[in-house]
Amino acid sequence: MKFAIGKLFPVVLIFLLLLQSATATDGYLSAGYGTRQLGKAGAGIAASGDALAQATNPAALIGARDRIDLGLTLFRPVRFGAISGNTLPPGYPDVNGSYDANRVVNFVIPEFGISRELNGRVVYGIALYGNGGMNTSYKTPIPLLGTTRGGVDLEQVFLAPAVALKLDKRNTVGVSANLLYQRFAAEGLENFANPAYSIDPAHVTNTGHSNSYGFGVRIGWQAELDKFISVGATYQSRTYATAFDRYKGLFAEGGKFDVPANFGAGVLLHLTPRVNVEADEERILYSSVKSIANSDANQAQLGAANGPGFGWHSINALKAGVEVEAARGVTVRAGYNHSGLPFDKTQTFFNLLAPAVVQDHLHAGATFKRANGNEISVAYVHAFNNTLNGDNSIAPSYGGGNANLSMYQNSFSVAYAWAKR
Repeated sequence: MKFAIGKLFPVVLIFLLLLQSATATDGYLSAGYGTRQLGKAGAGIAASGDALAQATNPAALIGARDRIDLGLTLFRPVRFGAISGNTLPPGYPDVNGSYDANRVVNFVIPEFGISRELNGRVVYGIALYGNGGMNTSYKTPIPLLGTTRGGVDLEQVFLAPAVALKLDKRNTVGVSANLLYQRFAAEGLENFANPAYSIDPAHVTNTGHSNSYGFGVRIGWQAELDKFISVGATYQSRTYATAFDRYKGLFAEGGKFDVPANFGAGVLLHLTPRVNVEADEERILYSSVKSIANSDANQAQLGAANGPGFGWHSINALKAGVEVEAARGVTVRAGYNHSGLPFDKTQTFFNLLAPAVVQDHLHAGATFKRANGNEISVAYVHAFNNTLNGDNSIAPSYGGGNANLSMYQNSFSVAYAWAKR
């Protein structure tokens, strides 16, 4: 198999044209990267993988050898908001009731990875993948927020060159550079676009998409303790990004929106030559990014260093999966993912725009290997419906009461791999 870097450019262009945002599952980050990994709940820190494995642990690239992975996910998050117990005085609209956030409900998320074995100890590659995102698109205005249909659209994509090095028979290390492109848009927040609430009222809402760029790194390690047990660990640095200039009156620190650091560890049990069981735990440091972590009750103006945010705190995500070679050339997978809630009941008002309340996800998938060594993989994920009702989450100055959030999700992924036999 021959690889030509020049062939990457049309792939990158097509990827960016296809990329759409959605509300992901572990907060706003993806539960897993690559169709094969999604089939086993995103677990993969300790396992050898495909050309997208570096998105989880760059050391896992050592098992990919020479291959190209190309796939698409159809993602369908269904989200709703509601307001109850609000008592604005006469003359104001009645804001109580349900709000449908599904004006746009279907999203296409592409994935692409390429790897090449330099020698028996070094594999290098590059991956292009959606890191995560969030989207709400309400069908009607939410009067407590503004006069037009409310919603946000955040898209994040990483271009990640990586290299993995086998140190000895048991230990492998890897490193990748995370080159970030992200864009954001908000609409329907006219009530906050005035000097009483924002340091820059002209850059709060309805200004179209704003672009941002950033850089970070990910490092990883894997070890085969014996023929039955492998372990791994990974750390992704905070990705420092340029500000969203068109929303410097909305996000804290003048429009800053960095990608939080995360780290995790995993174990892989080779129960039999055909059966593997994996378990990962990941920690995502949402509390380190002010635009995400600041409380919506902060008294500073929007856009200020301590301006109101979404009130998100750091969470853990637990991922467990099983992989079985069911027949010659056929591998089946299943898994379960549980993530913490990134915000509590007092923070549901601003999170009408980002109702990331799903916690429990059921995964299933399969890979079919063709006679020439190439592979077709599929995966299905269902995130169970969850509801978070507010607890005095709307300030008395807005009439009090609560914002209540609910969401469930379904996704289907398909990928094709050109692999060296």
